[in-house]
Amino acid sequence: MRPDWLKVRLPAGSGFLQVKNVLRERNLHTVCEEAVCPNIGECFERGTATFLILGDVCTRECGFCAVKKGHPSGVDGDEPRRIAGAVMEMKLNYAVITSVTRDDLPDGGASVYALTIQAIRERCRNCKVEVLIPDFAGSPGALEAVIQAQPDVLNHNLETVPRLYPRVRPFADYARSLSLLQDARKGGAHVTTKSGLMAGFGETWEELLQTMRDIRDTGCDRLTLGQYLRPNKDSLPIHRYYTPAEFNRLRMEGERMGFNQVTSGPLVRSSYYAERPSDSVCDE
Repeated sequence: MRPDWLKVRLPAGSGFLQVKNVLRERNLHTVCEEAVCPNIGECFERGTATFLILGDVCTRECGFCAVKKGHPSGVDGDEPRRIAGAVMEMKLNYAVITSVTRDDLPDGGASVYALTIQAIRERCRNCKVEVLIPDFAGSPGALEAVIQAQPDVLNHNLETVPRLYPRVRPFADYARSLSLLQDARKGGAHVTTKSGLMAGFGETWEELLQTMRDIRDTGCDRLTLGQYLRPNKDSLPIHRYYTPAEFNRLRMEGERMGFNQVTSGPLVRSSYYAERPSDSVCDE
């Protein structure tokens, strides 16, 4: 049974329904829905969502994720325009874009990220854009394409400690993900870099702290820390629940390491209140 601090309200309310309608009318996906995020009710009610581009089928089989796995087909060339329209209709001043991993595409979908950023800039000039990107199989050209589109924040999550990668992220590589963050820091002076970890897979406290240090050593600016919650019966089991006090300790440790911003809590996810540092306003 989940502890009390992980209980959330059921999705409801006019704001929730309005966001659902915008997404369905434009035939758009969100990671909020596909990944069974526990904060979907709260975020949709606030009028925000994290857009999922490049379809809803992932080519990888991470043990923590509820997104469909398999063989995606094609790329929707009109998707960037529809997302920009949704950003404008929802009056967002901060948009978060992520994707499934598309190892079947030569650039991993980096060009679609760039087109989506560009489309949002054209329709909503002062809207800040955060992208949560996959590792693009280590392609420097793909990363450069995203950086050249000038997102305000570039996020790439390490998710867990290196010892658990074979079980949690079997097709990812810890060193490759650290290199991506480091290259993003070097290649995009204008970009704020960000990463995230989940706790509860069976890692030790010291492993968590060392992974945080590794992330910080890349020059990464921001960090998110949250509790892993099993999204379905096929996902990895939860090893243990961390308390709010432990997440607060992790926040303080991260701040001592030099992160500019550490968001840490049981229900924290990469995009949870991602707009908090932003003070920009969207122009219609």
